[in-house]
Amino acid sequence: MSKIVRPYGDTQDDGKIQLSFTLPVEWSEAADEAARQLAGKMGFNDVQVVDGRPIATGFSFFVVYASTREGVDVEGIAAPSAGGHAMSMEEVDAYVAEHVGRKIRVAGACIGTDAHTVGIDAILNMKGYKGDYGLERYRMFEAFNLGSQVAPEELVRYTKEHGIDALLASQVVTQKGSDIKNFTRLSELLEAEGLRDRVVLICGGPRVTNRLAGELGYDAGFGRGTLPSAVAAFIAVTLAERLRPRVGAR
Repeated sequence: MSKIVRPYGDTQDDGKIQLSFTLPVEWSEAADEAARQLAGKMGFNDVQVVDGRPIATGFSFFVVYASTREGVDVEGIAAPSAGGHAMSMEEVDAYVAEHVGRKIRVAGACIGTDAHTVGIDAILNMKGYKGDYGLERYRMFEAFNLGSQVAPEELVRYTKEHGIDALLASQVVTQKGSDIKNFTRLSELLEAEGLRDRVVLICGGPRVTNRLAGELGYDAGFGRGTLPSAVAAFIAVTLAERLRPRVGAR
C-alpha cells in the first residue's frame, strides 16, 4: 500500500517549498531574476524570490518560494534507526552487568580539524543533554572524551593502546565532504589494524543518518537531538551480541 505525500505550504498537497542558495554575483534586481530562472530550471513552478541580498563582495544570497508537482511514497521507504533499544541509565547499567560482565570502555572525539565539541560533550560528559545523563555518569561505562581536532590515526592508536570497546567519532563541519573523508579514513584504519570487528564504531553529527553510517562501514549513526541513553543502549546491546559467541566458546 502506497502513501504519496507532497510538500505542504498553505493547503494540503499544494507542493509549496522554500529553498535558499548563494550565487557568485553582486546583488541587483538582475541577480534576483537569475535566482528565479535558476529555480525554474530546477523544475520548480510559481517561483518567487522573496529575499535577495549581498553577503560579500561578488556574492549574493537568495530565499525562494516555489511549487513542485513531485511527491514521494513514504510507505515504500525503509530507513532503520539505531535508537531501537530504549533503556534508562539504570537499565543499561544492569544490562551491561548481566550480559557483558565488566565496564565498557568508550572513547569519543571530534575528528579531523573539527573543533565543535557540543555534540560529543552532550553524549559523554556527566551532565548529558536534556536531562539525560552522559556516559561518564554510568556505573558500567568508562568514558574517555578526547576533545576536538583528533586525527583518525590518533584515535585508532588510542583505541589500540587502551583497549577501547566503542568509538564515537563526531564531525559537524561538512564542507567539501570532509566529514565523509574522515569517517571513511577512521573505518579503514581500524580495519587495517585488525580492530574493526571488536570495536563498536559509531559516527555522529547534524547531517549523519544511520543509513549513511552503514554505507561508511559503521555500526550506527546518530544525528541531531540524540540522547546519551540511546547511544549507551546501542553500545551495550551491540557489544553483548558481539561477545556472546566468544563467551560460549570458552
